[in-house]
Amino acid sequence: MPLDFPREWFEFIDPDNSEHLISADLTWLLSNWTCVFGTPACQGIIEGRETDGCCSHGAYLSDDDDRAKLAAGVAMLTPADWQFHHKGSGRDPLGKRGYLVEDDLNDEPAIKTRKHKGACIFLNRPGFDGGPGCALHSMALRKGLEPLTVKPEVCWQLPVRREQDWVQRPDGTQILKTTITEFDRRGWGEGGHDLQWYCSGSPDAHVGATQVWQSYAPELTELIGAAAYAELAAACRRRNGLGLIAIHPATAAATTRRDTDIKYELHPE
Repeated sequence: MPLDFPREWFEFIDPDNSEHLISADLTWLLSNWTCVFGTPACQGIIEGRETDGCCSHGAYLSDDDDRAKLAAGVAMLTPADWQFHHKGSGRDPLGKRGYLVEDDLNDEPAIKTRKHKGACIFLNRPGFDGGPGCALHSMALRKGLEPLTVKPEVCWQLPVRREQDWVQRPDGTQILKTTITEFDRRGWGEGGHDLQWYCSGSPDAHVGATQVWQSYAPELTELIGAAAYAELAAACRRRNGLGLIAIHPATAAATTRRDTDIKYELHPE
C-alpha cells in the first residue's frame, strides 16, 4: 500500500510523569496487522530469500544493555533451540565463532548480529528439527518468557516504531515526547524503498484476530510503561466503539478481500 495516507493520533500525558507526552498512532494500533512469518503470506524482504522473513540483514544492538540482554538470552540456547549453536556460541561473542560483528550504522561504529549463510545467525532455517524462525523467540516461548526479554531491541519492537524527542512548549517548558507509530518501509533507511516486500503495508499481513494494541501489549508496555499502556488501551477501546476515521489502508483492503471471499462462498456464481 502507499506509504503516505491519513492517520489518526491520540495524545495524552503519561499518568506516571506529567512531563512526558505520548503521541499514539491509532491508525496503526487499531489495525489488524499480525506477523505472518512461516506462512505463504510472508514474502521476505529480499527477493529469493522469502523464508528469511525480515531476518536477512541481522540486528543492530542499541546499547550495552541491549547487548547484555542478548548475551543472557544466548546463554539459555541449546543446540536443540539454535540450528547454528556450533557456529555462534564461542567464548567471545565478537570472535570468529561468536554471534556478533562490528559494523557501521549511519556512519557510526555499531555492533550487530552476525550473518551466516545469508541471514541472521539466530534464524533457524526450514528443515531444522526445532522449527524455522528466530531461535531466541522460539526458546522464550518454550520457557514461558516474553520474547522481548531475550531478543535485540530492534527485533522485538518491529514493526512498532518509538521515537523520543524533547520538545519546547509555548511557555518555554520542555517535555519528553514519545511517538508510537508504524515501522514502515522507510524505517529501514534509504534501502527501505528497495525491499521486495514488507509486511506492515501489505493486506496479506493485516489478517490478525486482534488489533496491534492488543497483540503487542507486552511490547507497548515495555516501551511506554504500564500506566501509560493502560491509558492507551482504554482509548483504543473507546475509539473502536466510536469508529476509526482513518483506517489503515492495508487493513481496509484485507477486510474487503475477506468480505468478498465470504460473499462468494455464500453465493458462488
